[in-house]
Parts: sequence; structure tokens; C-alpha cells
Amino acid sequence: MFDTKYRKILDAMPEGVFVFDEKMRVKYTNPSFRRSFSESAKPKGNLKEVLACNQSGVCGEAEVCKYCAFYKAMKGAVEDGVQRTERVRKKVQRADRTDVFSLRVRALPVDEKKRLFVGLTDGRLETDKEKDLLSAKQMQQRLLPAGRTAAGVAYEYMYLPCLEVGGDIPDVYELDGKAYGVLADVSGKGVSAGMLSAFVKAAFDRKQPSLSKALQGLGEKFKELNQDERSYITVAAVGIDKDEGLFRYAFAGHNVPILLKNKEGIHEIELPSAPISNWFDDPVYEEKSLPFEKGDMLVLLTDGVTECKNARREEFGIERTENVLRQSYNAQDFVGKLRAALSVFCGGKYTDDVTVIAFDL
Repeated sequence: MFDTKYRKILDAMPEGVFVFDEKMRVKYTNPSFRRSFSESAKPKGNLKEVLACNQSGVCGEAEVCKYCAFYKAMKGAVEDGVQRTERVRKKVQRADRTDVFSLRVRALPVDEKKRLFVGLTDGRLETDKEKDLLSAKQMQQRLLPAGRTAAGVAYEYMYLPCLEVGGDIPDVYELDGKAYGVLADVSGKGVSAGMLSAFVKAAFDRKQPSLSKALQGLGEKFKELNQDERSYITVAAVGIDKDEGLFRYAFAGHNVPILLKNKEGIHEIELPSAPISNWFDDPVYEEKSLPFEKGDMLVLLTDGVTECKNARREEFGIERTENVLRQSYNAQDFVGKLRAALSVFCGGKYTDDVTVIAFDL
């Protein structure tokens, strides 16, 4: 089993390979296995050492060992003398990153006389998916606003996707000396939602000064995608003119109000409208305007904020959001305090994407 020619074959295999005996002592691991599970793992020894497992106590006797796919597959193969298959999802900390492996572990007897068993890990395809997901996440991060001012308007934003790739997309830009903010929330979660949010970023016309026409154009481009009826996009958009002391706003099905904080208090701004979807033939998007004064604050939210739930299934709600806003003296302060309040409220576990843009007017 361990002569030179077999070692060369096993060492060259892209799948992880490990050989163990009836006492579950690992006698050999190939380079692919060691690269996958720990750059510092021992090539042989007991299972705990080979996997660089950090659990305390004797390998196989700790509570967590009940869920170790390697331990279960190896133990089953030794006791039953047949192939056993388990699945494992494992995070491995490298010097500069964390890798995630989702794979299948197979263990089977190969030498009855010497009581040797071989284990195989088959997870290259799923590991590649994880890498693709990381690439998608990094690409989406590059779509986020780059600065903290636009046309002389200071702003702050928060973007907390509940999965690796999110379905919200915040955007802030400048056009003709005015600051614009767009906050979109697409249906679904994960990669498909991330693709649709990237579409919004590309399809929303930043060169169109009219918010209502920009929404109309987004709707027309959405219809060209020929999505089914489960797919839709909600949008809240604002245009801020500091010279005139006026901001314009338009909605496309966005069900969370824009919040305006001024010396009179906090005002909830709503505008009933249809989402970007295939539900309606010719939806009309209105555009309205309101004055503001220096020192006011304007906030756009997605429903991931207001519908964030705690352990008792209570929602964070608009009232708690407004209470945080009342205690905040600028956009940066508000976003920081809101992030902290949400984290305490739900324990840092989000079931929907949480996105906010706040402007200092």
C-alpha cells in the first residue's frame, strides 16, 4: 500500500486522500488533503492532529465529535467493514484568509490483512463555488459608493447583506452640481438577487435629472429581462439641491418611508407607487419636492432595517429607527448608532439585507 509507486499516484491526486488503520490512526495524507485542511497539519498521527482540530479533550470523545464527518465515516468503515459516506462543511483559517470547504468524505477498507482503510474527500466543485461566491461578493463591494460627499453634501451609508451576496444596492452620485441618492431592494436573496442588484446599478440612468423618468427607464429595461412575476425591484430615489434648499424624491414600490429630521422633529415621507416589475403595463412614477434647511438630515432605508427581528420575533420597526435618529447629530453618527442598536436588538443575526443612506443637508 505504501510503496513508492502508490505514494506517487496518491500524492498527485487532486482529491484529498488519507489512509488510516483500525485504531483510527492516520498513517498517510496526500498534499491535496493537507492543503485543504491546514497548512500546518501533520501528515500523519491521530485524527485531531491531522485536521488541526482545536477542540479540547480526547479525539472522538468530545461532544462536537458526534458531528465530525471524518470521525463518523472512519468509525463506520472500521466497525462495519464497508464504505461509509458523510458530508462536511469546514472553515479553515489561513494566514491571510478563511477558506470554506463543503465536501463529501468517503472511508472504506482496502487491505483486510493489514486492516488498512482509505479516506477520500470529494469537494472540488463545491469549493470552486465558494470561490465564485467570494468573487461575486468582492464584485458587489466594488459597486458600493466610493466617497463620503457628493456635490458638497456629506453622507454615510451602511450595507449589511444577510448572505455573502446581497439584494440591496445603495448608490450616491453627482449630476449637474446636485447630489443624488438611490436605494434599491430586489426580490430574493443570494446570488440571483445579487445579479439583479447589479442590473439596477447598470440600468438606472445616472445622467437623467428627472427621478421619475429614471424610474420609468429602469422599468422599461427590466421588462427586457423577461423575468417571471416573482421578480421585482423597489426603489427610493432623491435629488438634493443645496443652492435652492430643496430635495426631490420619487418611489417605485418602496414601502419604507424616507425620514427627514429637522428642527420640528422627524417627518415620514411616503409616496404610493408600483414596484419595478411585470405586474403592471404602464406604471406612472411621480416626483415631488420638499424644502430643507442647513442642519437637517435625510435618511433612506430598506425594510431589512424595520423588519429586523429579535429572539422574541419582535420587529425593530420604524419607531426604534426614529428614536435612534433623534439622538444622532449627523449622518455618520446616525449610521453608527443604528448599526449598534440593530446588532444589540437581533444579536447580529440578520434575516434580510440591511441598508441605509443618510445625508447631512
